[in-house]
Amino acid sequence: MTAPCPHLENVPIVDMPRGGCEECLAVGDTWVHLRYCVACGNTGCCDSSKNKHARKHWGSTGHGVVRSKEPNEYWAYCFPDDEIVATEG
Repeated sequence: MTAPCPHLENVPIVDMPRGGCEECLAVGDTWVHLRYCVACGNTGCCDSSKNKHARKHWGSTGHGVVRSKEPNEYWAYCFPDDEIVATEG
């Protein structure tokens, strides 16, 4: 399968640490789903969460590719190109 954008061609598949959205936890807030930054390992909340910390992380760092950190979800997303690709489990 060809990746939909060049950013998703070689998404690293590494074990993700446990834990929630780092910024939500710091202020005692909640989230809907979690996203894992493949560039630095930051865990942020998704766009369905009120704080959208994963997207804000991209805006402040330029780290545009995240993986889902939800159980049994195996995909990565590219913020710059608004593309998604299945990854290995």
